Amino acid sequence: MVHLVGSLRRELADSLSACKVLVVGAGGIGCELLKNLVLTGFKNIEVIDLDTIDVSNLNRQFLFQKKHVGKSKAQVAKESALQFCPSANITAYHDSVMNPDYNVEFFRKFMLVMNALDNRAARNHVNRMCLAADIPLIESGTAGYLGQVTVIKKGMTECYECQPKPSQKTFPGCTIRNTPSEPIHCIVWAKYLFNQLFGEEDADQEVSPDTADPEAAWKPEEAAARATASEKDGDIKRVSTKEWARSTGYDPVKLFNKLFKDDIMYLLTMDKLWKKRKAPTPLDWKHLEKNVRPQESSASGLKDQQVLGVWGYCQMFQHSVETLRSQLKEMGDGGELVWDKDDSPAMDFVTAAANLRMHIFSMNMKSRFDVKSMAGNIIPAIATTNAIIAGLIVLEGLKILSGELESCRTIFLNKCPNLRKKLLVPCILDPPSANCYVCVSKPEVTVKLNVQKTTVLSLQDRILKERFGMVAPDVQIEDGKGTILISSEEGETDANNDKFIGDFGIRNGSRLQADDFLQDYTLLINVLHTEALERDVEFEVVGEAPDKAPAPQTNQEEANSITNGNKDSAQPSTSSKAPAEDDDVMLVDSDEEESGSSSSAAVVIGSKRKHADTETGETSTKRLRTDPSSADATAADNDDDDIIALD
Repeated sequence: MVHLVGSLRRELADSLSACKVLVVGAGGIGCELLKNLVLTGFKNIEVIDLDTIDVSNLNRQFLFQKKHVGKSKAQVAKESALQFCPSANITAYHDSVMNPDYNVEFFRKFMLVMNALDNRAARNHVNRMCLAADIPLIESGTAGYLGQVTVIKKGMTECYECQPKPSQKTFPGCTIRNTPSEPIHCIVWAKYLFNQLFGEEDADQEVSPDTADPEAAWKPEEAAARATASEKDGDIKRVSTKEWARSTGYDPVKLFNKLFKDDIMYLLTMDKLWKKRKAPTPLDWKHLEKNVRPQESSASGLKDQQVLGVWGYCQMFQHSVETLRSQLKEMGDGGELVWDKDDSPAMDFVTAAANLRMHIFSMNMKSRFDVKSMAGNIIPAIATTNAIIAGLIVLEGLKILSGELESCRTIFLNKCPNLRKKLLVPCILDPPSANCYVCVSKPEVTVKLNVQKTTVLSLQDRILKERFGMVAPDVQIEDGKGTILISSEEGETDANNDKFIGDFGIRNGSRLQADDFLQDYTLLINVLHTEALERDVEFEVVGEAPDKAPAPQTNQEEANSITNGNKDSAQPSTSSKAPAEDDDVMLVDSDEEESGSSSSAAVVIGSKRKHADTETGETSTKRLRTDPSSADATAADNDDDDIIALD
């Protein structure tokens, strides 16, 4: 006879009480997950999150209240979860999971790790730490009404990085508002600005400097103090951007100086942000007007494909504001404009504002055509999606703790039922990829770059840290001498930073060994010298998608057979760098389980679909299966590559 404790077998209930689990992230999914864990019977939980609570979180992160704004998410989530189960033992860390304190030994003390993250760098890091510690990881994510849960286990399943992924399309709010480092950050900011000035205001789309940015303060209480500086009894007082603009009569010059001078000068006072970043440079309308030069563009041909100078974008900003102001006036009191990439004044405004911000933050400016291609759809985070995904995480966790790892699945939550009227579609986990540069026994990659133009600092920051997800890399040249190019010890190799890697004898065919001792990870890098890289491209990883992915081997009839006939599921992406990607879900039309991908919410699941990464909207490309026996269960691509869901 089976003895039950609540709805669980006694043995499993005892296991939950005794085991120790780690929850990484206390945001949209993390709040629901923490609540579910304590109500299921988990007693020993540790939760880590660097972020602080913002007023825009309150519509979906239900462990937080208005009085908590500015406080640590992890700490408040712990306190709220304990109200459900006071006997639980919960430890909260207001910190980054990438802090060296959380090393392999830290991860080894857990029986299970559950991710509820919103950025790729942290996902990559936790993936590697769990591989090094040989601990099961449950990866998850949501994007609007879509969601995914998958299980990662060393040697058994694909890891999070087994499949290549395109550039991240969703970003934390503090990145958009304070520290943009890519053109897409500036484009998202400009779209938010359009809504703040002319459209429907949204607290999730704030554009002013984020004073509660946790990175801007050495101590958590400093961030809390900033966030509560204008707070009285939890009533957050915010100045409406639209009201301020109306008070100026939508004066283009005053708007310009506020956005591109005053706000930037305020950002510069947050000096801790610029310890390791290049500080932004404010723009002043009068100064630019006095020093105006003949207009130049970087391209001939179509007007939309030309990149203007700074003053050219200043004029575009002025003219677009004047036009939009007239349109708003015609609509009368309470009128609101809706941004549309095909509306010329709206597109001009976003192009101008984005490019001016790019210039301020030392980025190469983009043509109107490029900006239009990169400007994607914005989808809100949905509380019910987070709740469903958090429930599925716990169910997969129960399988693992029951010793039934082979029964774990990748589970997709679809926006609409498939042909068999199912919203949840399980897929068998894929085995590790033989081409993965993380989980194979001897990771190795080939990088194409110009050794006479690539600096040691660029190799460290852009290639090893940003592209390959290392935290503190050490690099040795395999030249028979063991030359140390980069050391993780502070100051040891700083003198090399501004030198070109070619100055150290690195040439075509050279090999570098990069080690990250925190991640217990070694990567061999083959250098392929080239002088034929495209403009603004610093390096390429050879064999990486989309070059590596074969062309889909399906005809139109086959493609139709794997969708549910929903037009939304076949919308083309607006990104010129992501051809043949879709804005919505193309759904699995069978309940039969086919082999799926376990590389988390950012991969193609076997032959099924590209699924959006949780709160990031990331996707990756994976080969199409050609086995006829699996055709009936084939799912088409789901790509939220253009989705911006800040959570």
